[in-house]
Amino acid sequence: MPRLLVATKNAHKTAEISAILGDAWEVEDMNRFPEVPSPEESGDTFAENAAIKAIAGSNLFDGLVLSDDSGLEVDALAGAPGVYSARYAGLDATDADNREKLIRELAAGGSPEPWTARFRCAMTLAQNGAVIGAFDGAVEGRIIRDARGEGGFGYDPLFVPQGREATFAELPAAVKNAESHRSRALAKVVAFLGAFGAEARG
Repeated sequence: MPRLLVATKNAHKTAEISAILGDAWEVEDMNRFPEVPSPEESGDTFAENAAIKAIAGSNLFDGLVLSDDSGLEVDALAGAPGVYSARYAGLDATDADNREKLIRELAAGGSPEPWTARFRCAMTLAQNGAVIGAFDGAVEGRIIRDARGEGGFGYDPLFVPQGREATFAELPAAVKNAESHRSRALAKVVAFLGAFGAEARG
């Protein structure tokens, strides 16, 4: 079975990627290297941060490395929290802290509901310190005032995807994984890996 290192220490993200990929890949993440600090995500875009993480991971792992940088863009906040989604309320912020700040900012801004937003995901594949592929995915939706649901992570309890009434945190994991920004980006990765593997064998 081919191995794939996901350049993250976010176990939720790794589990989601592993579930979407299924049994075709043996998925590991940077928790395999607890002594290695996470690289500074100094990029201005999701794509730049994804590349930083993929290249750093590929310098440690002899094989394919996949990175994911993703977050929430809220139109009423001019695209914030964006690349700062995971640390919107501070470097040590919890998911709940970030959600609370998001609602405070929206309420203070005075923009009328619905608060349109999207989850965006950028993924990068790297090997031996070089990028070999870049991919993206997005899902449109809206932000609600009160968190609903126990599933998912991050801003999932506040995000209702377009065409649904349930939040990402209320939807069954299989449904979310089929419709999410991450699944859309990962579908492109899977297609690339199929072609990449065929080319390598040929």
